[in-house]
This record gives sequence, C-alpha cells and structure tokens, in this order.
Amino acid sequence: MIAVVFLMLNLAGCAASRMVVSEWSNPAYRSSSFKKIMVSCLDGHASIRRNCEDEFGVQLRPAGVEALPSYRYFPEDGKIEQAKVKQAAKEAGADAALIVRAVGVEHKTELGPSFFPSFGFGIFGSNVSASWYPWYGAPRVDRYEVYTSEATLYDLAKNEVVWTGTLRTTMPDNVDTAIKNYVQDIVKALNEKNFLGVKH
Repeated sequence: MIAVVFLMLNLAGCAASRMVVSEWSNPAYRSSSFKKIMVSCLDGHASIRRNCEDEFGVQLRPAGVEALPSYRYFPEDGKIEQAKVKQAAKEAGADAALIVRAVGVEHKTELGPSFFPSFGFGIFGSNVSASWYPWYGAPRVDRYEVYTSEATLYDLAKNEVVWTGTLRTTMPDNVDTAIKNYVQDIVKALNEKNFLGVKH
C-alpha cells in the first residue's frame, strides 16, 4: 500500500516545511546514541519500501550509524508484524529498531475563487491607458489527500519505546525526492534528541 510512504513520503509540496507534526520521547530514557538500527518502512509497495529503507542507510552512514533494511529479512510485500521486525533486529545484532507505518488518509476539499487576470484598455485609447484587471469565474474546488504516518524508535535491549513521531504529508510530484525529504525529517528529529550522531 503506497500509503506508508505516500503517507510517509508524500512530501512533494512539503519539502520546505517540517512533516513531523507531533512527537514524544521517553522522559525516563537514558542511553548513548544508537549505532546499529534496523529500519522498516511497513505497508509500502516493494519498490517504495526498499527505497525508503535504503535512504535511511544513506543518511545514517555519515555518522557511523549502520542501518539494516528490513527487506533483507522480510522480502515479502504483505503486512509484517512489528514484533517480528524487532525479533529479527535483535538476532541481527541491532541495538534499535525504527519502524515506520501508515496510519490513515484524510480526504480534503477546499473552495476558492477562480481568478483570471485580463488585459484592458482605458477610455482614452490603447496608447494612453492600458491596465490589468481581474475577473472571477465559478468557485474552484480543490480535492487532495493528507497522509498520516507514524515512526517509532525502539531500544531492543531494554524493550522500550524511545521516541515516536507523527508525520503528515500530501501526494508527491516526485517519489524519490519525497522519500529523501521524509527520511531526512525523521533523522533530524531523532538527532535533535541525541539518539543519533548525524550532523546537518
């Protein structure tokens, strides 16, 4: 279901603003930065899921953080249980698991005026008074979807939720760019909490 990363990644028009609309971090959690994280973009089409998980690897690598893409352990396209992802991460020697999943889609409708700029000539002749003026047509109806996704970081050794963030995005014009921006937003949020060593 494209939902995840079109939820998660539907960023085309959101590149300039943050997609993380709310986040929570465990106030009692104390630990050093993670160095080996299994990343899983659940509920996405195979190609989107792979690109998403690979992008985490690209953006985490500069800080010496190794990202293990879950598709190497769960190649199937169907729904994958989070418990299985965490178990596979433990067996692979990861100290954390970052799981991204689709939450929902909200259908939006907005009404606005149809604006048409027109060129007109003044009453004194075309060589004297030429001007632009607008005229309005029937109301314009814009329909679009807002995708909600959730990213959760788990400490595998302590079996604790360390951080969770809710992201909202819209349908992207370019999926590859959307994935890159989406992952960047999550990495930035985690780094601000000192869970990673990534510098931006």
